[in-house]
Amino acid sequence: MRTIHPASLALNRREFLLRFGGGLVGIALSHLLGGESLLAAVSGDQPGLPHHPPKAKFVIQLFMNGGASQIELFDHKPELFRRAGESFDPGAGQRVEATTSEPGKVLKPQFEFRQHGQSGRWVSSLLPHLATCVDELAFFMAMTSRTNVHGPASYLMNTGFLLPGFPSFGAWVSYALGRVSEALPTFVVLPDTRGLPYNQKGNFSSGFLPPQHQGTIINTSLTAPIAHLSPPPGARYLTPAASSDGLALLEKINRRHLEANDGDARLEARIHAYELAARMQLSAPEVFDLTGETETTRQLYGLDEKVTEDFGRRCLIARRLIERGVRFV
Repeated sequence: MRTIHPASLALNRREFLLRFGGGLVGIALSHLLGGESLLAAVSGDQPGLPHHPPKAKFVIQLFMNGGASQIELFDHKPELFRRAGESFDPGAGQRVEATTSEPGKVLKPQFEFRQHGQSGRWVSSLLPHLATCVDELAFFMAMTSRTNVHGPASYLMNTGFLLPGFPSFGAWVSYALGRVSEALPTFVVLPDTRGLPYNQKGNFSSGFLPPQHQGTIINTSLTAPIAHLSPPPGARYLTPAASSDGLALLEKINRRHLEANDGDARLEARIHAYELAARMQLSAPEVFDLTGETETTRQLYGLDEKVTEDFGRRCLIARRLIERGVRFV
């Protein structure tokens, strides 16, 4: 074994400062390059980024609360046609629970099914356009539920558990994949104009994960989807310079308060939310402004039809959010 002489470990002051300073420069450079995704591998110690380059990048989830039955869309069940009108009996003495009534007669699908694509996927006549894309889609047909009650089922679909308190799908994606854009949230929720689904915001909670991973709810049906993003027209005293000074003072006060309460994750998440809101003043208006989209794109998303206009707008905004670095919509 090689013996290292103690004298070789000694550093003079100049060498010590050179090595120590070089190390700090390296750390700073690593942080800057990592934040811009310019490093070959990302350190797990860097906040907001995963410890390895992920294969998955972004997710758009269309959660159809009370949507059409799967047997009217993709799940072709020929037995339902043969048994239509019979009393429903699963056999073996199995009891069927129904929350509002006793089980009735077997009901066949109300729409015609046909096979499409090279895969031969059965699709209902309700979806003639989507039927042309079946070879590019993946279908998961083996899922079952432990409940037929909407409230727990809503939790199950969004968190994987029947009870509240667990992180939602979007929160896990935010936590696992990290932040891409410093000017937009990692997890955004665009609710239906008629309101949120069963359990309201509980579907988009961060659960036991840090609070900054919960969904940011943005109501696109309002004239101003994000309230107070810009000052009111009459507040002429709110100049850019005054806003900048105010934000700087607020950050200073918040950081001082956080140092005195460094164990409160909710406080840190709220500070991050305020800082993000300030950055969104510049980024968010452009995201929700669809005037730059072509007429062809607007037609593809159904913006020219009253029936599909609202849903289509949210789908288009979801795509624009993903393109600008939001991880999960």
